[in-house]
Amino acid sequence: MDKGWSEKNKKMQELIAKEATFVKGIKLLIELRAELFEQITSIVKTFPSVAFYQMPFGVGDGNHNTTLAWSFWHIFRIEDIVAHELILKNRQIFFDGDWKKKTASPIITTANELDGDAMVEFSKKLDIKGVYEYCKAVMESTNKMLGRLQFADLKKIFSDEDRKRVVASKSVSPEESSVWLIDFWCGKNIKGLIQMPFSRHWIMHVEAMRRIKNKLCQQAKKGVDQIAYCGLSCGHCFLTSWCGSCRTIYNTCSFATASPDGVCPNAACCKQKGLDGCYECDELYTCKKGFYSLGKETNAIRVMALFIQRHNKKELLKVMDTMHSKKKFEKIQEVLGDDIEEGLKILEKWRGN
Repeated sequence: MDKGWSEKNKKMQELIAKEATFVKGIKLLIELRAELFEQITSIVKTFPSVAFYQMPFGVGDGNHNTTLAWSFWHIFRIEDIVAHELILKNRQIFFDGDWKKKTASPIITTANELDGDAMVEFSKKLDIKGVYEYCKAVMESTNKMLGRLQFADLKKIFSDEDRKRVVASKSVSPEESSVWLIDFWCGKNIKGLIQMPFSRHWIMHVEAMRRIKNKLCQQAKKGVDQIAYCGLSCGHCFLTSWCGSCRTIYNTCSFATASPDGVCPNAACCKQKGLDGCYECDELYTCKKGFYSLGKETNAIRVMALFIQRHNKKELLKVMDTMHSKKKFEKIQEVLGDDIEEGLKILEKWRGN
């Protein structure tokens, strides 16, 4: 489990356990949920549609043996059912907002009953944008409910009538792989439900989604040129484990994610001009596009492109391998600095080693 998320979750549990710190605990819970939802937002914003129905780890019992689309759906269908059907005893967001139509979902359940090909086919049918908006609506609704909770509410338990109401909603499949959820939820008090599904359940599945997306990126990069259009060596980048590079459809490079259309301006310009990379352009030294628009902050990237222009890509990769074998650093700026000419001298010096 992610150390930062785990520590926040543990601290939140400690805070809500005492009346004097209960409100602080709920505030921390909502902050943790926002942090986790940012991960979901990033995936939806930057990954291609094909990514959402892939199962890179295949069939298995782990949370990572699923698809990204299934994971989104599963987290928030469960949360919607528990928050509204069980705790608030009112209509689920799913039914109240006509989300079955908006998400294009063929089912209304938590999807626990699906695996393998059935999970993939289900994921293909979903409107990812619709599912994301549904997830967001559920999160916001649950956050409001959590904000209204009082310390005394934590001990509230559920009756057989509550159980029957969940069953009657037909939101949980009667199959063995799913139906156990109802007894699991009804066997907890509200304090227990804050942990599962309102916090730890999120962490488990968001971590699994990170594994899935990272695996997809690594698979996409196999056999692909690891020099980015801007000149950066993707294989040596500190973000390489979760970025598919700008030469694949899994481009989650920082500048691409910050661009409105998800395409880095450097990559777009090179494609438009028919260039293999910025290092083939005569305007490289003074270019202000994409990464180069940040000036001194990213001059080290420009230096790498200029080095390729002077030598070649293979030569840069050799130098980068040498640097990483002899010096510990995360970002290339730490070694090359922010001055173009000085940066080039440093690369040439390393080339001679």
